[in-house]
Amino acid sequence: MQPLLIPDNSLLLLVDLQCAVDDPSWGPRNNPQAETVAGALLSAWRQQRRPLCHVRHDSQEDSSTYRPGQAGHAFKPEVIPLPEEWVLAKQTNSAFIGTDLHARLQQMACNTLIVVGVATSNSVEATVRMAGNLGYRVYLPEDACFTFGRNDWAGNWRSADEVHAMSLANLHGEYCQVCHSTQLLAALTAV
Repeated sequence: MQPLLIPDNSLLLLVDLQCAVDDPSWGPRNNPQAETVAGALLSAWRQQRRPLCHVRHDSQEDSSTYRPGQAGHAFKPEVIPLPEEWVLAKQTNSAFIGTDLHARLQQMACNTLIVVGVATSNSVEATVRMAGNLGYRVYLPEDACFTFGRNDWAGNWRSADEVHAMSLANLHGEYCQVCHSTQLLAALTAV
């Protein structure tokens, strides 16, 4: 497997890793270790003092588990931001819509993103697609993101693993490079 190129100013983007997704209304999920893996990547980024951004979804929908002012709005314990870390609030599925993410990345001369979070088939996919379209090199560690089972267009139930795998297949090669967290950690220790 080809080694990954992780420049010093590569930004770790943690998307929507909030307690909202623990609500049973989301249904069955995959990658139960994803938060732990994201936490390990976060720790490695912090140790090397690399740039990172915690994306927080501030839903405006009354029924959303991501709505501010309720328990689900809090960050997951594995990835709680430190006081000095950048927290970016968004209200849509993409971290680039209605935010200053692109402008700040340009100011930082950052052109490489590592995206982790939830849901692979929603906010992660929307953010990765936009990043790829904007010209960023994007790495998506498949074990540091997760999604939920759902019915496909024909009404057939698809497991969370199937939904996750299809999202990764849609993104890889055109919008990002799908990888594994161990590849990223190995690239960091090789620097």
